[in-house]
Amino acid sequence: MLIRTVLRRKGTDVVTVPPDATVTELLAVLAERNIGAVVVSEDGLAITGIVSERDVVRRMADRGAAVFDLPVSAIMTTEVHTCTPEANVDELRRTMTNHRVRHVPVVREGRLAGIVSIGDVVKTSIDDLETENEALVGYIRG
Repeated sequence: MLIRTVLRRKGTDVVTVPPDATVTELLAVLAERNIGAVVVSEDGLAITGIVSERDVVRRMADRGAAVFDLPVSAIMTTEVHTCTPEANVDELRRTMTNHRVRHVPVVREGRLAGIVSIGDVVKTSIDDLETENEALVGYIRG
């Protein structure tokens, strides 16, 4: 299965914050949208970085409560793993596992086109297994 199929099911909405947003503002967005990460972008199309709850917690360990006043650019990951809509879900799952990333922005023609989480990838894999199982059971009974 391809990532474009996952995006068709879940949608292409991507939450972004500008690099100069504070960590406090970031946390408000994460809580309001009930998500674990956002893409950092000036214009909502080009990717500057990605920042997650995990990044906040790690920086709190270093800097304490002062982290809340920092700009997101001070704690974001700048080397962002991305994929295209034509990427294979199984290959992306391996990439996410090997690089220990939970969110991968989808890029089409150099522009942000969606985001896929490890939860999306796992759900897709489970759905595929259930479909295959139903087909096999039907074949055996059939």
